[in-house]
Amino acid sequence: RIETGEIESQLLQVAGVREAVVLVRSDANGQKALCAYYTPDAETELAVNDLRSALAQELPGYMIPSYFVELEHLPLTPNGKVDRKALPALEDEVGSGTEYVAPRNKLEAKLATIWKDVLGLSKEIGVHDNFFDIGGHSLRATTLVSKIHKTLNVDLPLRDVFRHSTIESMAVAIARLDQQQFVSIPVAEDREVYPQSFAQKRLFILNQLEGAELSYNMPEAMLLEGALDRSRFEETFRKLVARHEILRTGLEMMDGEASQRVYQDVNFAVEFYQVEEQKVEETVRGFIRPFDLAKPPLLRVGLAQLAPERHILMYDMHHIISDGVSMEIFVDEFVRLYGGEPLEPLRIQYKDYTVWQHSPEQQERLQQQETYWLSRFQGELPVLEMPTDYPRPAVQSYEGQTLEFFFDASKTEGLKQLASETGTTLFMVLLAAYNVLLHKYSGQEDVIVGTPIAGRNHEDVQPLIGMFLNTLAIRSYPASEKTFLSYLNEVKETTLHAFEHQNYPFEQLVDKVQVTRDLSRNPLFDTMFTMQNTENEAFELEGLRMTPYPGLLDTAKFDISLDVGEENGGLDYSFEYATALYKRETIERLAKHYEQLLLTIVSRPDAKIAELSLLTAEEKEEMI
Repeated sequence: RIETGEIESQLLQVAGVREAVVLVRSDANGQKALCAYYTPDAETELAVNDLRSALAQELPGYMIPSYFVELEHLPLTPNGKVDRKALPALEDEVGSGTEYVAPRNKLEAKLATIWKDVLGLSKEIGVHDNFFDIGGHSLRATTLVSKIHKTLNVDLPLRDVFRHSTIESMAVAIARLDQQQFVSIPVAEDREVYPQSFAQKRLFILNQLEGAELSYNMPEAMLLEGALDRSRFEETFRKLVARHEILRTGLEMMDGEASQRVYQDVNFAVEFYQVEEQKVEETVRGFIRPFDLAKPPLLRVGLAQLAPERHILMYDMHHIISDGVSMEIFVDEFVRLYGGEPLEPLRIQYKDYTVWQHSPEQQERLQQQETYWLSRFQGELPVLEMPTDYPRPAVQSYEGQTLEFFFDASKTEGLKQLASETGTTLFMVLLAAYNVLLHKYSGQEDVIVGTPIAGRNHEDVQPLIGMFLNTLAIRSYPASEKTFLSYLNEVKETTLHAFEHQNYPFEQLVDKVQVTRDLSRNPLFDTMFTMQNTENEAFELEGLRMTPYPGLLDTAKFDISLDVGEENGGLDYSFEYATALYKRETIERLAKHYEQLLLTIVSRPDAKIAELSLLTAEEKEEMI
């Protein structure tokens, strides 16, 4: 529990601070954060960094405010108490706790504009603000690099976003780089069929495996409350199908090649249902069914009416034409079109991207990236041997369940502080901890974990719906004698290298390293780690309230997958697991061990991996 009074009393002990109030407030992104309001003595110049340093000597990291706001005097109520409601809102302040210094030249000004766009901020960004302190993360860093390339004609390496994470230092780094003309993706010439992208080819094969028929469906459902115009609703979806060619595309084999065919017209209609409240779940589950990949649209939309102003919207797309970012584009454009807003025409379509991806120039670039990946996967490759509750089936089962947990804001703050102090990101800290967990369970010191990456590092593909997602296989060595800090640094370097070589298709890596095919397992790794960095905006439809409807699919593509997202300053994390291998209580224990490991890491990051305990207080008591 965070005692704001304790922070206030420590702040008042800092030389030059006359008055202080600390509140928990929501920032511009809706995240809860500690904010310190203070007044200095008349003659004193107080630097925010000095205030932070002074507090850091007395308080744990999660109790150090994220925001510091200097005021001439604190507002008072008529009876002389501090009027907390009258303190300025956070969105009016520069939010990194750094004194604001405006851009001083053209390059810094251009960078500030690009940063604001990437971070979705309306307030001004100063040249000393740190990208990762004001909302940046790995996905946004990739977007930043592509926007810088398009706007400034320089190819800034991704790792330089980590090395030079203020506008001031980034501008210096960019000034040293040679100009490199941004090259747009060309519009492909018309033809009967087009090649499938590398990511599509893999899913095309996987979709044909027995038991996997629904594993690559991407169903979503939302409760809609309010007056709904049904004809306008259906017409809006028709406009989306007309706008995005991928929603009119079928996938098939042509002359031995995995191909895609774009249709000018497809039969699309919203499926309407009249449903009683108690049968909603049955209807929603029944809505999810296999797609025939050769017959577009690989999109299905249903509307179940429960009452005149109460509906469930159901939509399902096959992963071969969509990914997480695409789903966001899909919903965002639906909301805008339904509201009558015109959309900017698309210059290119997904088929243009796939033709460009197969061009000789791109193949040459992939060739350079291949060298890196093959060097990472030399020698005998590890196979993760986690203890299971049941024997592994001869053929992989795709049946699964998901278990959800929450790691509260006060605990998460310590992890963020550790990321900040080590020049890493929260993603890197959580991935390193997950690798340590796997090491503790398996006894192995060489592990491979898969992690998805958005794959949209060319500016032209940002507005497109399609399958851009790639998978990175992260191989690391959580040896018991290493300290967590030194291992975290290794994970940082490995993930940065992987991000820099992220265009190399996972399916090509699998072919090149010639993994022994085993129908009971996935190739290269059996576990995935995902940090949800998609933006999850709250969508509003004219006259309607939209709220998500809970999970719909009981599938698991891997033995275990850990999916983490930030929520209200804390972490929502869920373990998806194969029910053919694990009982629910085993995964509950695994999740508690992960949570305990994170707490131990925050308190002792310099400890050896061997010394980091997984055991909860209850388990320790049972052992006595």
